Amino acid sequence: MADPHTPRTYPHGVPSWIDLETHDVDAALAFYGSLFGWKFTEKLPPGVPGRYVIASQDGTDATAVAGIATPDEGFNGEVAWHTYLAVDHIDTTAALVDGLGGVVSSPPETVGPPGKAAGRMARIVDPQGAPSRLWQAGTRLGSQAVNAPGTWNFSNLLTPDVDRALQFYGPLLGWVRSDDLGAGMARVPGYGDHLARTSDPGIHERQAYAPPGFADVVAGVLPADGPAHWSVAFAVADRDGSVAEAERGGATVLATEDGEWSKGATIRDPFGAELVLSQFDPPESFREAEAQAGTE
Repeated sequence: MADPHTPRTYPHGVPSWIDLETHDVDAALAFYGSLFGWKFTEKLPPGVPGRYVIASQDGTDATAVAGIATPDEGFNGEVAWHTYLAVDHIDTTAALVDGLGGVVSSPPETVGPPGKAAGRMARIVDPQGAPSRLWQAGTRLGSQAVNAPGTWNFSNLLTPDVDRALQFYGPLLGWVRSDDLGAGMARVPGYGDHLARTSDPGIHERQAYAPPGFADVVAGVLPADGPAHWSVAFAVADRDGSVAEAERGGATVLATEDGEWSKGATIRDPFGAELVLSQFDPPESFREAEAQAGTE
């Protein structure tokens, strides 16, 4: 179990935050509040153009999950959930992007009030066209509530060329490919040890059943047709119940999948952004082993 008193921090290369940009923030708050039970806190003071709203489990930064915001002026992209990638030194990392075949679509800038900056952010596009953001944390360390129902679970990069993608993200973020952990799993070596020292001291014991290196997995890099893009998954307790709630709110179900370890559904929200609802659903043998371990 994660230590509730230790903030969750993100080493270089680990996806650390997500947000949604939409022209109708109030409607998005209503939809996601109903779907995930989120509470919301406005972060921009009155009179400042635009809105940036923090979604959390209980209305505090200690359980922050994601952001919902109005787009920047001149925005002409699609409405989507965005994945932020933690970096130690954003200027140094952004300077590597062009040489690796990517594009810095907006240079590093400070976000937040002077003296209490949330962090520094740069928008990038990888060589296959997938946009994401680099994030050097200030006061906004990243998502604090993760993996539990109603929170961010994982981000996957869907790409027509996995090898080419890793030729970009490997040097940029320190990702190492480990297909023996599952197709397309990217690791940041040492991340599991970082979690064990900080916000998740029991991670290695909890994952004793998993293959070596599993605790270091930070993202999926998976083959997919069509333009490369990031896919954001949210944990839910009941896939089918969450799908029904999403449909009541105006979402469209694009696909469902029942896997060995999870049940998922890809939906499009009423504003055009796609996301995945993922229910952890392990095989019975795993449940029995966990139950047995709990009695010893």
